[in-house]
Amino acid sequence: MTTELCTYTRNACDIARRTGVGRIELCAAPLEGGTTPSAGLIRYARSLPGLRLSVMIRPRGGDFLYTDDEVALMAEEIRLAHEYGADGVVFGLLTPDGEVDETRTAQLVREAEGMEVTFHRAFDMTRDSRQALEAVIRTGCRRVLTSGGRNTAQEGIETLRALAAQAAGRIEVMAGSGVGPSNARLLAATGVDALHFSARRERESGMRFRNPRVSMGGCAGVPEYTLTDADESVVRQILAELG
Repeated sequence: MTTELCTYTRNACDIARRTGVGRIELCAAPLEGGTTPSAGLIRYARSLPGLRLSVMIRPRGGDFLYTDDEVALMAEEIRLAHEYGADGVVFGLLTPDGEVDETRTAQLVREAEGMEVTFHRAFDMTRDSRQALEAVIRTGCRRVLTSGGRNTAQEGIETLRALAAQAAGRIEVMAGSGVGPSNARLLAATGVDALHFSARRERESGMRFRNPRVSMGGCAGVPEYTLTDADESVVRQILAELG
């Protein structure tokens, strides 16, 4: 069972190296569900020995319906990830009707030649997971990350089991969202090839002075004094459950 830690920080990358996680998915912007990380963080992650590195390619938060200009930017980010030594890239594109955008996904897969491609949880926003899986296979992606079309992988466990059977070795199926020590073995038993988890830990900022009149993103309610990182003890518990 391959394990993948979703990492947003240098500290989380260090945790992955110390604990023996097989691969990291490197992202920025956890509140957006992950966007393309900085060049400096990619270079740092690549410097760590023994870790396979997949880089998120997502130019913005929101939906997965991209303009031609955004797809061109994604292609440039893929080229940079390759230049920095990434083993893989992670992206997902949909059509307005909730289907996999096969044409442009295949275009980006070709751009990523020499790297593994994961089609991310945009998959879970499609109208029909069985048809979507066949479409992702046709694009040439190496794996698909999915929660079975539900908010968490445990909620989507029956769909995960069906997708793993449908894949039949043609593509790797990786379960993610809400994976933890309490359900890691249960999810692994569905027949998926990998588990993806963030072992997320929220910690309070060390700022003593906080200006209540300013929101940096202009949106009230954003937890700007809460920092997201990985919890090493939870990562170790998940790995121990998988034996």
